[in-house]
Amino acid sequence: MTESRKCYMTQHEFLDLPPLMSARGTVRLPGSKSISNRVLLMSALAEGVTEVRDLLKSDDTDRMLDALRALGIAVESLGDNAYRITGCGGNIPNKNAKLFLGNAGTAFRPLTAALALSGGSYELSGVPRMHERPIGDLVEALRQLGADIKYLGNEGFPPLQISPSNPVGDTVQVRGDVSSQFLTGLLMALPLTGQTVKVEVVGELISKPYIEITLAMMQRFGVNVERKDWQSFVVFGGQRYRSPGVIFVEGDASSASYFLAAGAVGGGPLRVEGVGTDSVQGDKRFAEELHKMGARINWGNNWIEARGPESGKLNSIDLDCNHIPDAAMTLAVAALFAGGTTTLRNIASWRVKETDRIAAMATELRKVGATVEEGADFIRITPPAQIKHASIDTYDDHRMAMCFSLVAFGGAGVRINDPKCVAKTFPDYFEEFKKICH
Repeated sequence: MTESRKCYMTQHEFLDLPPLMSARGTVRLPGSKSISNRVLLMSALAEGVTEVRDLLKSDDTDRMLDALRALGIAVESLGDNAYRITGCGGNIPNKNAKLFLGNAGTAFRPLTAALALSGGSYELSGVPRMHERPIGDLVEALRQLGADIKYLGNEGFPPLQISPSNPVGDTVQVRGDVSSQFLTGLLMALPLTGQTVKVEVVGELISKPYIEITLAMMQRFGVNVERKDWQSFVVFGGQRYRSPGVIFVEGDASSASYFLAAGAVGGGPLRVEGVGTDSVQGDKRFAEELHKMGARINWGNNWIEARGPESGKLNSIDLDCNHIPDAAMTLAVAALFAGGTTTLRNIASWRVKETDRIAAMATELRKVGATVEEGADFIRITPPAQIKHASIDTYDDHRMAMCFSLVAFGGAGVRINDPKCVAKTFPDYFEEFKKICH
């Protein structure tokens, strides 16, 4: 940044980003949240000792680590985001525990499933927003297997009380059109039964790339799942999680989206390291959609680089975002820098995330001058002739804060309220953002 713009004014409750001219450089991504919490739980359930390297350091992973320790799992920090976890071989040591899981869906849903099939008595709770995020479809699926789960508040929502039960049954149905975390939690827990169980998906399965992450991680720990056209999954009996020894967590592809978009609207070149063509994460495809908007994208096995369009202005797009539900939020803000109207479809899952992301995104985009239409599962954005300065509310949602940092490239700067909410997945986001902005 130039001398006159180098200072970020910070307060406890907001962060002022000055008007930014360009973005370029290299960012090393933090570990993937989705992979981190899956690997932690599988390591805990596995036979043997697992060394997890490059784990994401965040509120969500801290909640999972705290929960594993409360359950009697030996967790040793090795420093430098590495942990040694001594697995329990499918027999969780502590059969009675109260777990507080914050707003970490990637911890709450899989732990619910695993503990429901573990023969213990557990109480699971979180922050008020977690108690507004639906879990009824997962609970109903687990009840089909004989699990004893009661709601301690509103029907269909946390907090939950899990009591000992004897799982039975060889077929279970679960809805796929609300959250892929329900299916993920169920699949990850089924090896604990020792039985062959078929899972049938009711309705369209959303966020399929996240299920691909689940299946890939389960395979790394020695459990294979037979998949049939995304409509049914069979976990064969007799399989146990076994430690792979050492496992590395790849960089977070969702977090990559903010920097790739910065490269696209700020000229670039901007390279992210830790995710690339070899990544198992579906959100790497964000780069392909950014390319459709005119950004120039280059790939390597472990990196992606973005530059601005040769024309200098992004194109508008009309896109089904089922394959990149989290990263699609970044496209909504990138649409401010496009010519014409951008429509993002098939994003109903935004409604049940850390906040109602469709409503929140529409409200904040209007503040900076955009014309926005929202529906049950879509958002349509027409950029203003000139982006206006605004104070952006973030709704205790890390992705809202990170997405709207891009508004600073619109010529007027932006104020981000409650910037510390990024601690959920990327505590150092604004420090890294500052390094690549000029």
